[in-house]
Amino acid sequence: MAKNMIVAQSGGPSAVINNTVRGIVETARQMDEIGTVYAGWHGIEGVLKEELLDLSKQSAEEIALLRTTPAAGSFGTCRYKLKPGQDEDFDRVMEVFKAHDIGYFCYVGGNDSMHTAYTVANLARERGLDVCGLGGPKTIDNDVGDSEFKLVDHTPGYGSTARYWAHYIQQANEENRGSCPADPVLVLQAMGRKIGYIPAAARLADPNREMPLQIYLAEREVTIDQIHENVNNLLKERGRAIVVVSEGLSITGLEIPEEFIVRDSFGHPTFSSSKITVGQMLTNALNDRGLAVKGAARCNVPGTHQRNDMVYASTVDLEESYYVGQKAALLAGAREHGYMSTILRTDWDNYQVKYDKAPLSEVAEKDRKFPSNWISECGTDVTDDFVKYARPLIGDNWVSVPMIDGRLRLSQLDTRKEMFASQKLDAYVPQADRS
Repeated sequence: MAKNMIVAQSGGPSAVINNTVRGIVETARQMDEIGTVYAGWHGIEGVLKEELLDLSKQSAEEIALLRTTPAAGSFGTCRYKLKPGQDEDFDRVMEVFKAHDIGYFCYVGGNDSMHTAYTVANLARERGLDVCGLGGPKTIDNDVGDSEFKLVDHTPGYGSTARYWAHYIQQANEENRGSCPADPVLVLQAMGRKIGYIPAAARLADPNREMPLQIYLAEREVTIDQIHENVNNLLKERGRAIVVVSEGLSITGLEIPEEFIVRDSFGHPTFSSSKITVGQMLTNALNDRGLAVKGAARCNVPGTHQRNDMVYASTVDLEESYYVGQKAALLAGAREHGYMSTILRTDWDNYQVKYDKAPLSEVAEKDRKFPSNWISECGTDVTDDFVKYARPLIGDNWVSVPMIDGRLRLSQLDTRKEMFASQKLDAYVPQADRS
């Protein structure tokens, strides 16, 4: 008899996360091995609260529209971590699995999410439940995988964010070129707590290195004196400068006080919620120390739209996100427990990929750093090897987004009470949320 599936999302969303879910759901709905497909309402929190949206009852049209519906508003994400010692939480997940005859648990997210999928599914098996645990990769940081790119070449979400930055830098360059007599330095802060793939994508706007562009990645240590000197040297040479920094860049001599930083339940800094940003601190420091030309530095800190802007999404990223979701469902149907579906590059010169799998144990809670050999010797740029790696991921065409009456036609899943699974257990408050 077919067992049911729970699909859930965790962490920061992306432009294409819903399309991975679409790949899972549309594939699973056609498989005899899988019964009802439920969504955990706001990730593992929804599982704990027994809030399970029935995706099998949703209209095919609304599921299809997940392709061009960004972020995770369809059924939500979370940043709730199942930590050692939260035994009641783990017991509760097992109770929910048993109550709803769950045989498949598929978590879509980054390396912390893969750890959740790995831990929960293994615990279920230890307790005698026949649950197949799987992961669907999602991270705009591109930090899930191995440094050799043999397990994971890249993750869905990164290509679209990289495309956003490629276009954003082009437009920022026009602004800087036009207003440089008054604003010669433009400091731009990119997402990326400690991984440099997103700010590195700024180079895709200018592969021939014609712009006065400097890029500082979180992986390379730098001092405020070095940045000040580098920027002034560029100003003397070109008269203007565009400076891209990782939001998690640590600048010696310009440290952000810990009390100014907000952290999530995983312990990760949430820079968009913090009291000050490194981009603003750097801008202030450059102006205080003085520029080599007249005028002042100014700062732009793009918000969450850099990770969820559907208009700038990569068509390559959209296609791959669907197939990586489809691969996760196929792994589930084949009872291949303990894997994350992956994208592997098969041809570097004429971009081709295949969809494969990697053991959750090898990707859970492991951050892939930006390769040091892809950072220039001067530390203010990335190499041509990175450009060759990333260029295919941003695609060449614009996404066609359906519109009605001048507004985006986004997926609207039916979230009425009767579309959720009947609750069979007592109400539950997750352990970490108790006062």
